[in-house]
Amino acid sequence: MRVIIQRVKKASVEVESSIVSSIKEGMVVLLGIENEDNETDIEWLANKISQLRIFDDNSNVMNKSIIDVNGDIIIISQFTLHALTKKGNRPSYIKAAKSEYAKKMYSKFLTSVEKNINKKPGSGIFGADMLVKIENDGPVTIFIDSKNKE
Repeated sequence: MRVIIQRVKKASVEVESSIVSSIKEGMVVLLGIENEDNETDIEWLANKISQLRIFDDNSNVMNKSIIDVNGDIIIISQFTLHALTKKGNRPSYIKAAKSEYAKKMYSKFLTSVEKNINKKPGSGIFGADMLVKIENDGPVTIFIDSKNKE
């Protein structure tokens, strides 16, 4: 499981000209799921995201988590995070999970994050063509891969 996390001042997800999620201060999480991902990856990553200290304290030091600032999260499934680009110019998505499995894992991930932060995260619509608007704060952008726990 891979994520790109962006700390945001505000963000929204639009599908077919309708806003399906919007937040103010918080984070947008782009989530890539592969066939080998399991519930251990979900729990580890949801916990990591919930406790990640990327928000400023009173001394302007990134020392607070999403829970500490009572921020919001939007989580968007994004299979392109598993793009293979070694050969040629067209990315291969062979490592990305098949739709049925990815949708199930995405739903479980949303539930796990909700338990960790005690509020329902916003989401995109799985498989939809989405317009994601992000006002990146900092900018702070972090990549985490559950298969590489460094």
